[in-house]
Amino acid sequence: MTRKALVLAAGLGSRLRALAGGRPKPLMAFGGAPILAHNLRWLAASGVDEVWINLHYAAEAITAEIGDGSAFGLTIHYVFEPRLLGTAGALANIGGAFDGRMWVVYGDSLVRCDLAAMGAAHGATHAELTIALFDRDRHPHTGVAGGRVVAGPDGAVTAFVEGGAAAISGLVNAGVYLAEPTVLDLIPTGRAVDFGHDVFPAMLASHRRLMAHVIEPEGYCLGLDTPESFAAGERLLAEHRVVLA
Repeated sequence: MTRKALVLAAGLGSRLRALAGGRPKPLMAFGGAPILAHNLRWLAASGVDEVWINLHYAAEAITAEIGDGSAFGLTIHYVFEPRLLGTAGALANIGGAFDGRMWVVYGDSLVRCDLAAMGAAHGATHAELTIALFDRDRHPHTGVAGGRVVAGPDGAVTAFVEGGAAAISGLVNAGVYLAEPTVLDLIPTGRAVDFGHDVFPAMLASHRRLMAHVIEPEGYCLGLDTPESFAAGERLLAEHRVVLA
């Protein structure tokens, strides 16, 4: 089992400021606990024991509430970004720790999937990077637009379009990746680099091994970055269509 993870928590959370009441988005309460705390418990339950969290907006509030990770059974390292580095740039920023397979998890979403199964598929396909996907027609979700993915019969990604493009596929990026250190050559350091806009297109253009993993039927993906999506997530929780473990 891959035991290291990067949790992305540096976003500004601008669209949720009114609802958040001044708290950073990762600390917003959802189902009785902060979004970030749910993610950390999930990672720990999945066999992860060391986590890096990138920070920018309201960094002190996050470190004060989450602490050193011992409450979650984790060792947590915080990495402050004076300038936002993007989803992939944050990974390159901890390149010294990225010496083996590592999970990347979006800290403003709640995804539940079998990480052990995803890790096994990643290894079996010799992927450089595997993207967890949900199916808009089958999995509970909050309607947030995400990158759409087309994959071949072997699971290899053949097309990725960021920000919607519903016509190409009903499979959507769930914001959970498993990456090998070899992808670092595609991520320039010291500037903002995004997986969806930059890294995935570069991998496809150079025929690198980018694989898709559709999460199991009982999985879900709750993007919680707008008031509307947050309310949709709360409805799914109240209707018992999702379970926070």
